[in-house]
Amino acid sequence: MTKHLFLGAIAALLIPLGSAPVLAGPIESACMRSGLEAANRALCGCIQNVADQTLRRTDQRRAAKFFRNPDMAHKVWISKSAADDAFWDRYKEFGRIAEANCAR
Repeated sequence: MTKHLFLGAIAALLIPLGSAPVLAGPIESACMRSGLEAANRALCGCIQNVADQTLRRTDQRRAAKFFRNPDMAHKVWISKSAADDAFWDRYKEFGRIAEANCAR
């Protein structure tokens, strides 16, 4: 899968179907502000719940920036940094679980 298709798939995953907490996390907030057609509180809340279970808070803030700047995700994906590689592995797992739990 090409980088852009992968990023598009992850972005599509980040539009949750679960219930939203009173205080939105960084992923949910970015999802709601994304302007994506499928974005709603239920979907964005579901994705945030998965993020809370799979990503560190710093990872969540970093991933939330991908909504505004998809090129940033691409740069992380192609990076040779061990820290970026470790983050990307966590991010991919988050995307896999979010897709399984939130895409209905």
